Amino acid sequence: MASFSLRTVFSAMAMFALACAICWPPSVAKADSMAPAPAPASDGTSIDQGIAYVLMLMALLLTYLIHPLDASSSFFF
Repeated sequence: MASFSLRTVFSAMAMFALACAICWPPSVAKADSMAPAPAPASDGTSIDQGIAYVLMLMALLLTYLIHPLDASSSFFF
């Protein structure tokens, strides 16, 4: 009875896995996998609007943070 080394067994398993990886995708390919991509859900206006909201919020926060410094008589900086 021939004794196989662990390296031989792992090499055989690796070759089998490589053969399966090469041969498997063409055999399970579906006809609808070649369909065109769906149209984009957004044309970019919602992204622009989100950026505008973030910028307005930052301007509002900066206004309320800077305003007390102008109105007070003490120096913070």
